[in-house]
Amino acid sequence: MSRVCELTGKGVMSGNNVSHAMNKTRRRFLPNLNKVSLLSDALGRPVSFRISSHALRSVEHNGGLDNFLLKARDGDLSLKARRLKAQIKKKLASDAA
Repeated sequence: MSRVCELTGKGVMSGNNVSHAMNKTRRRFLPNLNKVSLLSDALGRPVSFRISSHALRSVEHNGGLDNFLLKARDGDLSLKARRLKAQIKKKLASDAA
């Protein structure tokens, strides 16, 4: 399982450890990923994701998982999230009709 957030696409970054003597060695900065279940209001069921803490705050700021997915670009989302987004759009369209 790769270390990439399923909602924002945030992944591993690289950089340097810098010692007091200014020696530089390569290192990896890992995203703070958590396994969470978020409730989809349109579908009425919880959905499990592996997302970063930043993404969790963004979901709550946007008013829930459904609103976040509808506003998100498809390029940032994982395949699972894109499929869920399509299900939510379909459900909202059928409810409106």
